[in-house]
Amino acid sequence: MIKCLKSLLEKLKVQKYTQSIPSKLESKINLLLIRDTFTEKSTIGQLYLNGELFCDTLENPWKDNAKNISCIPEGEYDVRLRLPRESATREYIHLLVKEVPNRDWILFHRGNTAKDTRGCILVGKGTEQDIVYNSTLSMDLLIKEILHLGAGNIKLIIKNK
Repeated sequence: MIKCLKSLLEKLKVQKYTQSIPSKLESKINLLLIRDTFTEKSTIGQLYLNGELFCDTLENPWKDNAKNISCIPEGEYDVRLRLPRESATREYIHLLVKEVPNRDWILFHRGNTAKDTRGCILVGKGTEQDIVYNSTLSMDLLIKEILHLGAGNIKLIIKNK
């Protein structure tokens, strides 16, 4: 009886996973970053996930797309998950923005101030001038939601307000 139940459970697991994979891989994940606050030290914005406000963002100010000290240009980008084993400095899953003109390794990652960005995009919940709060929780929730949505076909649009 136990063998029969185990066999049935295994078949159900296989059926469950094989049926859910195609629909999740086909789903599109849209990230929209609207930058709305610009200071000498930072750029603050809001990140929307599939049309719904998800969290706040913090980036460097615009300095002609200079490496490590500027936010990236407005535009459309492909994004992918980046695993901890791919990084020498990040021990958690984060996002890699692909094909940024004249830039490499632009990430969505944890941090609270413009000094933490190094040209990347920080996520958080709650802002103050040149600061974003609750970054670790926001990053974890963003990754969890992206994984829930299938983690494939991630598109990012960045606009200045």
